[in-house]
Amino acid sequence: MRYASGMSPRRLPAGDAELIQIVSAALADAARRSGEWLVCRPGCTQCCVGVFAIHQLDAVRLQDGLAELERKDAQRASRIHARARDSARRLAASFPGDLKTGVLDEGPEAEKRFAEFGNDEMCPVLDPETGLCDLYEARPMTCRTFGPPLRAEGGLGVCELCFHGATDQEIAACEMVADADDLEAELLRKVEKTRGPKGRTLVAFAVK
Repeated sequence: MRYASGMSPRRLPAGDAELIQIVSAALADAARRSGEWLVCRPGCTQCCVGVFAIHQLDAVRLQDGLAELERKDAQRASRIHARARDSARRLAASFPGDLKTGVLDEGPEAEKRFAEFGNDEMCPVLDPETGLCDLYEARPMTCRTFGPPLRAEGGLGVCELCFHGATDQEIAACEMVADADDLEAELLRKVEKTRGPKGRTLVAFAVK
């Protein structure tokens, strides 16, 4: 398998499967409480347009998922590589980070640059013909939690297509608590300590 910017193959740390199970259960519970307000369905690509930062645990999971796909369907995996390389080339001119490693810069100025960057770029893991994610089982955590109400610095955030007509109280009642024990942070520390670069990157740079 080819890895972005000379990366060596990296394996997921023990515990990632548990993290995925926890988040999946939290999503199922939030979806049950959300009912028809949650309109996320296969083929909806609202959350697939515009770059978003992923951490190195997400990157390793994507790389492992792509390696598995290469064994099962080399042509499909090759198309992901091609889309990722094309995406990385389009983003290179204004990439707010280190193009060699694919790691994003940090700090207030970097955050400002990132907010204005790549907002129309389609995720390279998305199959443009089917509207489905080619690495769905290995998708980043952001993709696993998008849609239901999720708490962030600015309060509860939801997909703009969801919860039409719901009151603030009704939205709050559907809040998704994805990882109450912060297992993700523990696993990320292990990855960054033992397996390659530190810092956030983009999907395109993780799988190109």
